[in-house]
Amino acid sequence: MSLNRCEQRVFDYWQGHATERQFWQEKVRGVAKSTGDDFVAAARLDAELWRYYQERCGVVPVFKDAARHEGLQRTSMKNLAELVLRLWLEPRPKKKRAECEPPQLPYA
Repeated sequence: MSLNRCEQRVFDYWQGHATERQFWQEKVRGVAKSTGDDFVAAARLDAELWRYYQERCGVVPVFKDAARHEGLQRTSMKNLAELVLRLWLEPRPKKKRAECEPPQLPYA
């Protein structure tokens, strides 16, 4: 999976800051549990991660420098959201094929 610069910056920051990483691990697990759907969870986390990125740009030097050079135009954090959902959640059993397929309509 390929992360954009903003996503990679956040991910790298978490690697060096265990408390921040643990906070986000719990947040990801909570969002996934409350939504029950990885697609919905990723969408919600995308928005929350962008707000987090903006907040970090005000206080963390590496984020401040990036914002000064790149600006703070809204950037998708969807790939990061999907990555942490895969990394930090237990694998879920796949739905049975019958549950995934749309119902068959009889021929007229």
